[in-house]
Amino acid sequence: MINFNAFYAQLATNRLAPWLETLPAQLALWAKQALHGDFKQWQKALAQLPDTTPSLIDLKSSVTFGRDTDLTSGQAPRIQHVLQQLKPWRKGPFDLHGIEIDTEWRSDFKWQRILPHITPLKQRYVLDVGCGSGYHLWRMRGEGAEFVVGIDPSQLFYAQFNAIKHFNPDPQVNLLPIGIDDMPPLQQFDTVFSMGVLYHRRSPLDFLQQLKQQLRPGGELILETLVIEGDANTVLVPTDRYAKMRNVWFIPSCAALILWLERLGFSNVKVVDINQTTLDEQRKTSWMDTESLIDFLDPNDHSKTIEGYPAPLRAVITANS
Repeated sequence: MINFNAFYAQLATNRLAPWLETLPAQLALWAKQALHGDFKQWQKALAQLPDTTPSLIDLKSSVTFGRDTDLTSGQAPRIQHVLQQLKPWRKGPFDLHGIEIDTEWRSDFKWQRILPHITPLKQRYVLDVGCGSGYHLWRMRGEGAEFVVGIDPSQLFYAQFNAIKHFNPDPQVNLLPIGIDDMPPLQQFDTVFSMGVLYHRRSPLDFLQQLKQQLRPGGELILETLVIEGDANTVLVPTDRYAKMRNVWFIPSCAALILWLERLGFSNVKVVDINQTTLDEQRKTSWMDTESLIDFLDPNDHSKTIEGYPAPLRAVITANS
């Protein structure tokens, strides 16, 4: 049974209490719809996970819960079997009692690039918009965030997050299966992250405004997205696909992105990192064995996508509301 009552109880006692006016009805509808299809099977799989007591919890240098010596005979194959039923695993990696989920993306690489440039997260309320299966939620908690909420409408990501949280049921780390369009303008988060989402939005300026509406006055936005080289008027709009993705709408230059944010009223807008996506950071693994970055690039020229556009270049921008 899907139950968000513990999360609601937390909201009732913290600064996000106004969210209770809309959230329970939204999640009740989601839960009703989720009783069908693959999610029902994933729920059955999660119920097979054994209860364990992790002798190690590391959220500072990785997302690691427990050692292999914590498990009794037969538990490791059982856990492995359940986790394999939740493939493909895209964001990670995770280490659960010595079982290593080697995800498509080395999300720890991105975290290492971002962390030096953000306001320390200690005692902050943090929102991660489009959080995937929640890898970065745990790293945010590891940096001392007081309350961490991720949102992502994918049922698979929600199931994967719950598989990970089974081994460390920290009530301060939560993922909700909703999108930013479902959120009221709370204006209560100290830090809002949005990583790898902007280029999937048909209306990027509206999306940036939605992010701003979640921040308290003076709060910090950390935006990570695809960019291209160019001036403030340079924006790539793919004619059909970009790196085989149909849902890529706008890829701006850093200068254009700065202009967008400033026009929306953000201040202290800074580009703090620009990085070319490498085959070490995004690749096929046994946990995600379909196409990955190598298949999205021109086989004769890795500086271009298969369609002839500039290969993925990612930037991190910080700004204040």
